[in-house]
Amino acid sequence: MSSMRTGPRRILLGTIGLLVAAVFAFPTYWMITSALKPPIEVLSARYDLIPLSVSLDNFATAIAKPGFATYLTNSLIVTLGAVACSLVAGLLAAVPLARLRFRGRKGFVLLVLVAQLAPLEALFIPMYLLMKDLGLLNTLPSLLLVYFATTLPFTIWTLRGFVNGIPVELEEAAMVDGCGRWGAFRRVTLPLLGPGLVATSVFGFITAWNEFLYAFVFMRDSSKYTLPVWLESFQTAFGTDWSGAMAGAVLYSVPALVFFLLVQRKLVSGGTAGAVKG
Repeated sequence: MSSMRTGPRRILLGTIGLLVAAVFAFPTYWMITSALKPPIEVLSARYDLIPLSVSLDNFATAIAKPGFATYLTNSLIVTLGAVACSLVAGLLAAVPLARLRFRGRKGFVLLVLVAQLAPLEALFIPMYLLMKDLGLLNTLPSLLLVYFATTLPFTIWTLRGFVNGIPVELEEAAMVDGCGRWGAFRRVTLPLLGPGLVATSVFGFITAWNEFLYAFVFMRDSSKYTLPVWLESFQTAFGTDWSGAMAGAVLYSVPALVFFLLVQRKLVSGGTAGAVKG
């Protein structure tokens, strides 16, 4: 009797799940199909879910636009640099917050949470004045510092939760076997933090990769722009090149997809399950 009730319930939940997935996947599908259509079909009043003709000319046009390689390099430099710095600094802050008990620890954790909740746009003017005083405007390090400051609170908060999820008994057992505190952390805790490091790196990469406002205002030299600013170049005074913009959006999404595919195998939970009994 229970199996008869479970069957229709699973079908209903599966159907709802497929519908939700389709809703979220449709914009991506429309972007890809629009990038493969000739410009005349993109501007057509018909809603063709399947392109009548396929062309790669839009991608060639997008890549041939001035500055694509330069903007791609700039985006990779500031994004990967910000992710690397936030992981190192976040890990150095998360471990003491999770393992040590010191005065002011709860207040510092609350401060990290407040910094994470602050909207990025609200910090624009203070960040601009700070970079101006430091003489970093129109330089890539200014963007790297902004993205680092943006992703660091989330990194600390998330890694602290992952460190708390690792039983401290594992480190104590390693120290009983002869490892020092640093050796126990490097051989036991750090490998088990792989999923946390990957999750925070994916968030940091997407946040820095998609940022537009700071890159557009801080950089006065067009050679210092990043890819989000490059996407804006498809809109001109004569109109918007929608087919080229869709092709550019597809190209823009590829590095983030590649980054996720490279690190997704580390997104495995339950690595410490059963390690400690009782």
